[in-house]
Amino acid sequence: MSEFDRGIALTARGGGRYEGELGEGWRIGGGVNGGLLLAFAGHALSLAAGPHRDPVSVSGYYLSASVPGPATVDTEIVRRGGSLTTGTAVLLQDGEERLRVLATYGDLDAFEGEVRTTAQPPVMPPPEQCIGVEHAPKEMIAEAALLERFDLRLDPATVGWALGQPSKEGRIQGWFRLADGRDADPLSLLLVADALPPVTFDLGLPGWAPTVELTVHVRCRPAAGWLRVVHATRNLAGGYFEEDAEVWDADGRLVAQSRQLARAPRQWGTRRS
Repeated sequence: MSEFDRGIALTARGGGRYEGELGEGWRIGGGVNGGLLLAFAGHALSLAAGPHRDPVSVSGYYLSASVPGPATVDTEIVRRGGSLTTGTAVLLQDGEERLRVLATYGDLDAFEGEVRTTAQPPVMPPPEQCIGVEHAPKEMIAEAALLERFDLRLDPATVGWALGQPSKEGRIQGWFRLADGRDADPLSLLLVADALPPVTFDLGLPGWAPTVELTVHVRCRPAAGWLRVVHATRNLAGGYFEEDAEVWDADGRLVAQSRQLARAPRQWGTRRS
């Protein structure tokens, strides 16, 4: 079993309830990565949704900080249709609600047509010419245990922030795959959408940015191999910013998109949910 599969493993307890363990290895700052939490709750909905096991649109609101340890997910199926199932999920720890999800699931293999988009995949050097995690600032690695689960290669053109020279354009992009070689699938795309460093690093604002809300749209089942991931922002106001992400597979298809609202970064040692 891969690290990701262990990270979202659940046991059914009946009545739409599932139990699992949020691992220390998915920590970032003081809590657990928001993408992993969305995949954890999303896995419970996948199990509850019957034949519609693939996430199509998943929105999560982060209500309190999740920490490594036991967690429970309560699911409710709101509607079962011919092609889509809609449900809700609530992730709890110690009786406190951490994350609330509303999502629609389907069978991506049954979707008709190809992904048609005017968007273009990012142009980057090949992975071997990009910047690996081993070159990240020491304080960043110390605050992000989950980086050990990623094979992340950032485009050199978007890592000036690591040298104290952010571009101020609000864009970070790179190649992504899981460190143990597990290929991406629809559930793991919920993690990938939140896998890169906060895009505010490129605005000259170091520190982790707690997620308020994250929505991921999955367009199709990804091909095996490297993913190209782009994070960008255009607005920072009132202490909050949006972060848009695109995920492209090895066949050059746009397989997922996301947008999140997050709080502007604090100092090192605070969490990004």
